[in-house]
Amino acid sequence: MHDIRLVRTDAPAFDAALARRGLASPSAAILAADTRLREIQTALQAALARRNSLSKDIGQARARKDNETADALTAEVTALKSQVPALEDAERTLKAEVEALLAALPNTPADDVPDGPDETANREVSRHGQQPVFGFQPLEHDILAAKLGYNPEAAAKIAGARFAVLTGPLARLHRALGQFMLDSQVSAGWQETAVPLLVRADAAFGTGQLPKFEDDLFKTTDGRYLIPTAEVSLTNLVRDDILEDDTLPRRLTALTPCFRSEAGSAGRDTRGLIRQHQFEKVELVSICTPEQAEAEHAHMVASAEAILTALGLPFRKLLLCTGDMGFAAKRTFDLEVWLPGQNAYREISSISWCGDFQGRRMNTRLKTRGEKGTTGFAHTLNGSGLAVGRTLVAVLENCQQADGSVAIPPVLHPYMAGITRLEPQP
Repeated sequence: MHDIRLVRTDAPAFDAALARRGLASPSAAILAADTRLREIQTALQAALARRNSLSKDIGQARARKDNETADALTAEVTALKSQVPALEDAERTLKAEVEALLAALPNTPADDVPDGPDETANREVSRHGQQPVFGFQPLEHDILAAKLGYNPEAAAKIAGARFAVLTGPLARLHRALGQFMLDSQVSAGWQETAVPLLVRADAAFGTGQLPKFEDDLFKTTDGRYLIPTAEVSLTNLVRDDILEDDTLPRRLTALTPCFRSEAGSAGRDTRGLIRQHQFEKVELVSICTPEQAEAEHAHMVASAEAILTALGLPFRKLLLCTGDMGFAAKRTFDLEVWLPGQNAYREISSISWCGDFQGRRMNTRLKTRGEKGTTGFAHTLNGSGLAVGRTLVAVLENCQQADGSVAIPPVLHPYMAGITRLEPQP
C-alpha cells in the first residue's frame, strides 16, 4: 500500500518508481480521484460547520423572539440536513476508490534492484557448493521417486492433478526435511509459531494477496482463504498493533502446509513435485524498524542458505529484477538449487524485503519507547527456509546413486530412525 501523501507531493517520482515495474503514470487516476475526494470533504466540512453555526443563530433569534429569522434559519438547516448524507456517501465512495487504486499497485523497487522485464534480467550474485559429478546419466526426481514411494496416480484418484502421495522411507525423508529445517531455524533464533491455515480476507489483503491475486487462492464457502504461505498468518500477527521499537526485530518461523491454485502456471512443471497445489514449507518472517531492514534481509538470506549448505546442496543466489519480483516486494533474493537431472538451477527460496508496504496495509505502526505518538509503519520481510517438496527434489537428484538408490545427507540421519539410504522398491 502506498502513502497518498507521497503521490500528492511528488507524483513524477512516484510514477518514475512504478515505471520501473512497467506501469505508466499511475498517479494520474489516483490524483484525479483524490482531488474529487478533497472537494467533497471540503464541501462536507463547510456544510457541517454552517449547520452548527445556524443552530446557534436559531437559538439567539428565538431568544430575541425574532421568529421570522429563526424560521428562515431553520429552513436552511433542514436543507443542509438533506445535503450532508449525500456528501457523506460521496466521501465514502471516493475514499474507497482512492484506496482501491493505491491497493492495486505493486511496491516500488529499491534503488539497487536491476531493471528488466522478466527472469532473463535477474542478476547472479554468488554460487555455493560443488555440482556433483556422476559416472552415469542422472535422472530427474520423478523418475527416481517412482521406485522409492512416490505415487502420483494414487494422488490423482483422490484429488486430481498436482498432488502427491509419498509412502515408506520417502515419506519419512519428506517429514525429516521439514523437521530439520524447523529445528535449525529455531536453534538460530527464529521463534517457532503454530498458525491458522485459514485466514480472513483482511489478512490476505494485508500481505498483498488480495485483491489482485484472488484467483491464485483457494476460497472456502464461508469466505476464508487457505494460506498460500505461512507469511500471511505470521505477518498478520502484528496487524493493527503499535510496536515498541526496542522489541524489534521480531523473527518468526512456522512449518505449515501451503495451498496454491497455480492459476497462472498452466503447462509448467506438470510432472513431479516442483509445482503442487498442496505442499509444505518452513517460512521465515521478520517485523522490524526501517533502520533494521537491511541487516534483517541479509540475516534471512543467510538463514535459508544455511539449510542448503548443511544438506550439501549446490545453489546460487540471484537478485531479482523489477519484472520478476513479487507484488509486495521492494527487493528479492532468490536461492536456486542445482538439479542435475534437469541440468539447471531451480528456485527453492525467495527472500523479500517489503519496506512498509505490508505494514501500511495492516496498519502496523512503530513507536519509540518513552515518547508520545507513532513514528511510521513497521517494515516486513519474508522468505522460505525452505520449501520442503523442492528440497526433497534437490536431495533426490543430487544424492542419487547408479543403482537408483539415494544417499540421505548425514544431517538428516537423526530424523530417519537408522535409514541412511532410500532403496528402490521392486
